[in-house]
Amino acid sequence: MKTFHHIQSVREALKQARLEGKTVGFVPTMGNLHDAHIALVRQAQSLVDVVIVSVFVNRLQFGLNEDWDKYPRTIEADSQKLAAVNCDFLFYPDEKEMYPNGMDAQTRVIVPSMADVLCGASRPGHFEGVTTVVSKLFNIVQPDIAVFGIKDYQQLAIIRRMVEDLCIPVDIVAGDIVREADGLAMSSRNSFITPQERPNANQLHRSLSWLREQILAGERNYPALETAAKARIKEAGFRPDYVSICNSKTLAPAASDDLNITLLGAMYTEGARLIDNLSLNLAGE
Repeated sequence: MKTFHHIQSVREALKQARLEGKTVGFVPTMGNLHDAHIALVRQAQSLVDVVIVSVFVNRLQFGLNEDWDKYPRTIEADSQKLAAVNCDFLFYPDEKEMYPNGMDAQTRVIVPSMADVLCGASRPGHFEGVTTVVSKLFNIVQPDIAVFGIKDYQQLAIIRRMVEDLCIPVDIVAGDIVREADGLAMSSRNSFITPQERPNANQLHRSLSWLREQILAGERNYPALETAAKARIKEAGFRPDYVSICNSKTLAPAASDDLNITLLGAMYTEGARLIDNLSLNLAGE
């Protein structure tokens, strides 16, 4: 595996790959890689000839009082994990390489309406930072496909919208959620969960699973269901951020006759903010 720190080096290596007729897949990450990230890499490998992974802890997507400073930097372990699965390239730029004019002067990419709800309501500016850095990375790598995990469902939907609106020639591929044995979605932030909280940290997944059961049983009073699901999280000793039943494509509140819906939620533990989601196709009911 070759590691690059500079944009020009990445472009030269990928230009050569394309001259050889190879297709390129891209997996953008912030590092601290775990099995779910590696699953995305393997998924990309099954679809293209060459896979490049980026590791960049993007300050632009962290808000005030968020965890940019303590976000785990584990580049040596990350590099070893990627090499072990025969990843072709690792792009590991520093902030100066990505934002040479400084972040305040950086041109921003904004996806209206979708970025200000759900996680965006709790983390103002977060998705603006995501879409800005992802659009830059797409321009640097120019991949045929890019793989994003479904766990970050709102991010996935926003990036799909950005690619569509800006006519970026990349296919966005969704990677399934990888879960711990008790259902907790794998996340780099799980390392912030305290040992005391960990046995019940799957409560968000359990509440969304309960929500799914109610909907499949025919319940369509979505606001009442959302309130009940948040109450279940609170009763388990955690602080719910939101639970929302949304149209899978637009992220707008789902109507009772919507057939493709996604149940999204976020909750706070003492040390972490966790997110999860479940999608439903009600066409077969």
